[in-house]
Amino acid sequence: MAASRVHITCALLLIGAVLLGQGQEGMEGAVACPQYCLEVDYVTCPSSGAEKLPARRSVPIVRCAAAHASTAAKAASVDVVNGSGNGGGFDFETYLSAKAKTVHDALDVALRDLRCPASLSASMRNSVLAGGKRLRPALAIAACELAGGPAAAATPVACAVEMIHTASLIHDDMPCMDDDALRRGRPSNHVAFGEPTALLAGDTLLALAFEHVARGSAAAGVPADRALRAVMELGSAAGVGGVAAGQYIHAHKTARLVEAAAVSGAVVGGAGDAEAERVRRYAHFLGLLGQVADDVLDVTGTSEQLGKTAGKDAAAGKATYPRLLGLEGARAYAGELLAKAEAELDGFDAAGAAPLRHLARFVAYRQH
Repeated sequence: MAASRVHITCALLLIGAVLLGQGQEGMEGAVACPQYCLEVDYVTCPSSGAEKLPARRSVPIVRCAAAHASTAAKAASVDVVNGSGNGGGFDFETYLSAKAKTVHDALDVALRDLRCPASLSASMRNSVLAGGKRLRPALAIAACELAGGPAAAATPVACAVEMIHTASLIHDDMPCMDDDALRRGRPSNHVAFGEPTALLAGDTLLALAFEHVARGSAAAGVPADRALRAVMELGSAAGVGGVAAGQYIHAHKTARLVEAAAVSGAVVGGAGDAEAERVRRYAHFLGLLGQVADDVLDVTGTSEQLGKTAGKDAAAGKATYPRLLGLEGARAYAGELLAKAEAELDGFDAAGAAPLRHLARFVAYRQH
């Protein structure tokens, strides 16, 4: 059995069990336990047989940890043991919450006193400050810290990533695109402010993102060459090679922006070329994992859980992973992507890589 292990709360049991699939040879059963956390071990088992998947894959085995007294005491924390046997407690929930607040406050300041019509300002603030998990901004900051830089150096990049992401959501929801009236449990931007204002809000946020990186990086003391590389990375992800093309190809839409967030954060933090490329590979797998998870949740989740209309991808005939691989095949592929993402972090300091490692697991096991 491999050395990689994570302790998670019982709230994650259902999605963990879903990722496991049923009846696969060599796998242990999953048992619900409402009081204790779960122990997840990664082992190599025969593949589920989905087309175009490797013959063997690394899959998580979920077991009730009620019998493990030391685990029960850590129900609210996460303990990582990497391949070298080094580990330590890490509270990812607290980490993510703190980074989300930092970015939210910075976005609030960035969107104040804009020289534009009040309706346009309100439209942008409504969507950007509506909440959300802030995973992409947290990813940028975590990558910066992994490279040895301070969180403040990556905050402008983190805000820019969220602006680009929000712009894409505003445009996605419009009638000429996905035509969705619900976003994060609230009326979509075009429903609340009208289509013309929503269109301009997305356009303005996209432009503001790059201005914010330039100005904010200079104010934070980030060397100009690093800031320029971050701008280039984000520009590539936002344009024809990324979000724009993502309406047709999944890898462009989600994975590319996730990749850009991580690489930009690492670059402004001072990562060398080799480190930045390892972060890029990690983020590439993470981005694909996020898209697979989104596609599965679109099939299995409800509109109330997701905060947006469930089942729209299937209804629109989009080329989602469940459609291409089948639901079980998509879940198996998610397990492979998680293992690949974590493998890219093995050469980094265990403590420094802990946020990125847990972020990948959060994406894999989330339920909304």
